[in-house]
Amino acid sequence: MKHFVIISCICSMVVVTTPLCGQTTNAANQPEDRIAAQLRKEAAAAFRHHSTSFSMQHWRETKEALKQKIIRHTGVRIDHDLPLLYRETGHTQQNGYVVKNILFQTQPGVMATANLYIPDGKGPFPAVINSHGHWKDARMGEMVQSLAHSLAQQGFVCLNIDAWGAGERTSIQGEAEYHGANLGASLMNIGTSLMGMQLTDNIRGVDLLCTLQEVDKTRIGATGASGGGNQTMWLAALDERIKAAAPVVSVGTFESYIVHSNCVCELLPDGLTFTEEAAVLGLIAPRALKICNAQRDASKSFSPQEMLRTYHQLSPIYAQEKAKDKCSYEIFNTTHGYWPEIRAAVLGWFTLQLKGTGTGAPQQLATVDLLSLEQLAVFPHTSRDTAVMSTAAYCHRQGTLRREAYLHTTAFNQARKRKELAEILRLQPVPPAQQVQHKSKTAGWEQIELTTAADQLPVLLKRPSQKGKTYTIILTPAGKDSIPAKLIQELTATGNGIVLVDGWGIGTHNAPEARKIDGSLPPFHTLARSMIWLGKTIQGQWVQELQLLTAFLRQELQASSISIHASKELAVAALCFAALDGNISSLALKHCPVSYVFDQRAGIDYFNMAIHIPGILPWGDISLLAALSNANIILHEPVTMSGHPLDNNTLKSYQQEFNEINIKTGRKGQTVLKNENFDYEK
Repeated sequence: MKHFVIISCICSMVVVTTPLCGQTTNAANQPEDRIAAQLRKEAAAAFRHHSTSFSMQHWRETKEALKQKIIRHTGVRIDHDLPLLYRETGHTQQNGYVVKNILFQTQPGVMATANLYIPDGKGPFPAVINSHGHWKDARMGEMVQSLAHSLAQQGFVCLNIDAWGAGERTSIQGEAEYHGANLGASLMNIGTSLMGMQLTDNIRGVDLLCTLQEVDKTRIGATGASGGGNQTMWLAALDERIKAAAPVVSVGTFESYIVHSNCVCELLPDGLTFTEEAAVLGLIAPRALKICNAQRDASKSFSPQEMLRTYHQLSPIYAQEKAKDKCSYEIFNTTHGYWPEIRAAVLGWFTLQLKGTGTGAPQQLATVDLLSLEQLAVFPHTSRDTAVMSTAAYCHRQGTLRREAYLHTTAFNQARKRKELAEILRLQPVPPAQQVQHKSKTAGWEQIELTTAADQLPVLLKRPSQKGKTYTIILTPAGKDSIPAKLIQELTATGNGIVLVDGWGIGTHNAPEARKIDGSLPPFHTLARSMIWLGKTIQGQWVQELQLLTAFLRQELQASSISIHASKELAVAALCFAALDGNISSLALKHCPVSYVFDQRAGIDYFNMAIHIPGILPWGDISLLAALSNANIILHEPVTMSGHPLDNNTLKSYQQEFNEINIKTGRKGQTVLKNENFDYEK
C-alpha cells in the first residue's frame, strides 16, 4: 500500500493578506451582497414563472400531479392501514369536556404524543386538528392550549399533536430543543424532510379522529399559527378529509422565504422549481379556507402584503371550482401569534363551516382555565415509551438501515452512480466563464475573477515555479485567510502551482445578509434553505465552482495534474467533485465525515448546514464518493457527522469498508484513513 503525506489546512495563521477579488462596494462603502441579490432574483423569476404559466384551463388536470410532487419531495408517508396503537396515559375532567393524554403510531415503531379535548355528551362532534408553531411548551403552550379549550367548550373535538421533534418528542425527555437547523435538516440526508415528518403525523392524526366514535369524520377542520399554520396548509392540501382550514400568521409567498429566517420545517425541497404558495392553497379548493394574517407581523414572509400576492392568484382557482364564497382572508391589528381576537374569529368561522350554524362572525370567548404541563403530559412521572422517537434517534435508525442496504450491494455501476450523484447534488449545467479578469499581481500571486451568468468566483493563484503544470487547490470553510503559512511554504517548495479560492458563501465570497439572518443558528442556515427551495444545494454549488475552476486551469493554464487540500464541509465538496470528475490526482482531506449516518445529538453543529445533501444515504455514502473519484485520498482525522473522532477499532472498520467499496466499483486509486495516534498502514 502506498504512503501519502497530508498537510493540514486548518490553522489561524494568515498567509496572504491581499483580499480576493469578487466584491464591490455600494455608496455606503458596504460590500455588495451578490449572493443575496442573485438568490432573490431567482426566487422572483420562479414566482413570475409560476404565475404566468398557470392556466385555469389545465388546473384540474395538473393539480393531482402537484400533489404527487409534494408527496415525493417532502418524503411524507401515507399509510391509513397502519395500526394506530392508541393509548391513554391520563385525563383531566373539565367543565363540559375531558382532556386526554394520548399517544398513537404515526410510522412503524414511531409514536406521537398528543392531547384530545372531547366534549361531554353523545356526539358525534365536529373535530379540529390544532397544530402548534415554534411556541414554548409545544402542544401544551398557552396559545395552542387556549384554542383547544375554546373549541371543546363550543362542542368540537380538538387534537393537539406535538410536532415532530418538539414537546415530549425532543432528544432528551423534558428538555426543550429547536427541531430545525442541523437537527431537522439531517432528515433530508436519509431521504425525507421535517415537513414530511410533520405531514405524516398530521395525516395520521386525521386517521385517529376518523376512528373515534365521538367524531363526525365528515366534519374535520385544521388550524394552527406560524409553523402550525404551515402544517395546516400542507395537511389540507393533501388530505381531502379536512373540510375547513384556517392557517394563521403563516400565509405569504414562497418567494419571500428566500434569504429570510424561516424554519427547516417550512422547507419544501425543490419547491420553487415546480410551484408557489397559491397553487398549494389551491389544492384545498373547493373546501373552506380562511387565511388570517397580522398587520404588525415582524416576519416579511407572513406579512399581509405577501399574503395578498398569493390571495390574488388563489381567488381564480376558487372561482373556477364554483366556491368563491369558501375562500376569504382577514388581517388583524396584532403581532405574530394566535391572539384572542383571531381565536374568536376562527371559532365563529368553524362554527359556520363545520356545524352549519351562525353567520361566521367572531364568537365570544368563554373563560379558559389552562392546565399545567404535568396535567397534560403523556409521561409526567415515568420514562417515555422508546417508540416516542426523537429526530436524532430516528435519523440514526433510518440512516443505519440505509447504510446496511448500501454495504450489502455487491457491485456499483460507476456511470449510473455518478449520474445519480449529480441529481442529488442538484447540479445545473456549468456555463463556461464569460469573462476571465486578471485583477492584479503581487509578490507572485495573481488575483483572477471567473465570471459566469450566475456566479463570480474570486481566485488567488501562484503559477508553478518549475516546468511541470501541477496545481494544488486549497479549500477551507474558514476562508483563504485561515490557511497557514507553513502549508503555502511546503507547497511552494515543491514547485507546484497553488490556487486559493473562497467558495460560495465563504470569506470574501460571503453573504453578509444571510450571516446576519442566521444569528445564533449554524452558519449557512439561511443559504442552505434558500438553495434547496430553488432546487440546488450548497455542496452542488461548490462542486460547480470546482468544475469552473479546474476547466480554467486545464484549458487556460494547461494544468496536467490537479490535487485538492480541503477540510470539513469543503472536504465533502471536494469528494463529490472528484467523484464526478474522475481525473483528480489526489485529495488530502481533514476532519471529513467518514459517513453520513447520524451518530449522536451532542456535537450536531460541528458541521454547518452546508453539509447536507438531500437523499445522500439512499444513494450511498462517503466511501462510495471516494471510490468513484479514482484519486489517491487521505482522510486525516476523519470524524462522525457530529464531529466526534474515531477510535482505532472504528477507524479500522471504516478502512475495511473503503477497501471493499473500492473493489465493488473497480476503483483505480485508494483511500487511507489516519488519526494522529494511529496509522492503519503500520
